[in-house]
Order: sequence, then C-alpha cells, then structure tokens
Amino acid sequence: MANEYRAWRVSAHILLGLLSLACLLPFVLLIMSSITDPSDIVNKGYTFFPSSFSLAAYEYLLDNSEMIFRAYGITTLTTVLGTSASLMITSMLAYPLSRRDLPGGMVIAFTVFFTLLFNGGLVPTYMVYTQMFDIKNTLFAQLVPWLLMNGFNVLLMRAFFMNSIPTPVIESASIDGAGEFKIYSTIVLPLSLPIMATVGLFQGLAYWNDWNNGLVFVTDANLFNLQNVLNKIMSDIEFLSSNSGMGSGSAAAALPSETFRMAIAVIGIVPILIAYPFFQKYFVKGLTIGAVKG
Repeated sequence: MANEYRAWRVSAHILLGLLSLACLLPFVLLIMSSITDPSDIVNKGYTFFPSSFSLAAYEYLLDNSEMIFRAYGITTLTTVLGTSASLMITSMLAYPLSRRDLPGGMVIAFTVFFTLLFNGGLVPTYMVYTQMFDIKNTLFAQLVPWLLMNGFNVLLMRAFFMNSIPTPVIESASIDGAGEFKIYSTIVLPLSLPIMATVGLFQGLAYWNDWNNGLVFVTDANLFNLQNVLNKIMSDIEFLSSNSGMGSGSAAAALPSETFRMAIAVIGIVPILIAYPFFQKYFVKGLTIGAVKG
C-alpha cells in the first residue's frame, strides 16, 4: 500500500507539473514572439528559440508612449474605482438577499437572475447610457456600465453570505442593538474577504480588459483606455501595411505588425500577472463556496 501510494503521488505530481508547464509555455512563447525579428516570424513562424531578436515592437510602443501612458492611467483609474464601487454595490445588494426574512427577497433574487438570461440589446443600452445618463465621451462611459450589469457576482456573493456567515452571530448582534448597516460593516464584511477578493478579481479583470465600452461610448481618443488605444494602433498598422500603394521599402512595410500583436498582449497582461498572487489564496477559497466541509 505504501508503494502504491508513493507511486500515485509521483504520478500526480508529474501530471500537475505537465499541466502547469502547458499553462506556462504559451506565456513564454508570447514573450519570445514579441522580441523576435518580424521577418523571422514571417519566414519561419513562431518559435521558442528565434534565430534573431528585435525590440522593434516595443520601440514602436515607446514612440507612442504619451498616448499609452495616458491610456494606462485611465485604465488603472477605472479599474480601481470601478472595482471598489462595484464591490460595494454588489455586497450591499447580495447581503439583504441572503437574509431569509427579507420581504420580497425571492422576487428580487429572480429579477437579478433574469438579467443573466436576457438583456435589452446594444441599441437600447446605447440610448439609455447616452441619452438618459449622458455618459458619452466621459470617464463614466468606461466606469458605469460594468457597475450595473453583473448579476452573476451578486448571486455568487449571496451564496457565500448564506452559507458562510453564521446566522446566530447576526442574531446576537441584532439582540445587542446593532443595526443592519452596523452588522453589515463590522461583522459581514470582515468575514467575507474570500468572496470579496474573488468578485474583486473578476471585476478588476473585466475593467482592465474592457474594450467594448470605449468602442461604443467613446469617440474622443484622449479618453481611450489601454485596450482601445492598443486596438487603434493595431488597426493603424494593419491599414498601413495592407495599403497597396506602398512599396516594400516604405516605412509601412517595416512596421512590426506580427510582433506588435504579441507586445500588446505582454504589456496588457503583465499588471494582472503581478496582482494575481496577492489574491490567490482568497480566490481559491472563494471558488470553493458550497464545498463539503469535513
């Protein structure tokens, strides 16, 4: 039995190591491709061991550094503010829904769930935000839509509150004279770090990777976030590179279109990779909501 257990552990470690390597290799290929000579990619394709290196893609990014740094600032600002505000709104809706004595709680919970199945569509959404809320070409266009459109996070947090916050603790606090907001702020939130970190990571990723809101609601290039700016630069490169009136010796022919795609992905994903380890322990615990406890 001991030998079988040892063999099983070795096999499990080998399998997990291979799976981890399979997750890591695409990032390595991404980075190597971003510093590969563009002509080398065209002639030989993507490889882990390029025969020639080039920083042309990053030099092209540096030539547009002012626009990119401004976009980084807008993306960081909207991610921080949006995630914080979204966590507050989500938790303040999920906590009352987790209380079984809430009048009409099932109806409200069904309404939240209904938004996961149906939505008004792009045109009504555009009209509501631009004509009623008047957020077009403002920072709110990058911020507001994600605050109001994620019922999944509400239901996820509601499930955590129902299964992980002891009801006797809430009842004891109520008997001692604590109001609902006092219970929410001093008892519920401190006990909810795992789900707050999990939902915060979901929301942070949504804000950081968002390009649709900028595409639909923003036409002022000074208000573009990082994803919109990088998409605009990529579109400009593709347009110049495909212009039939330009010869092979032109500046457009030398634009690093292939490696630039990879460089875009690198600068877009690095901040998330840096932030993820700080949330990992809470993220894993938050995803095990409802698991059997022994």
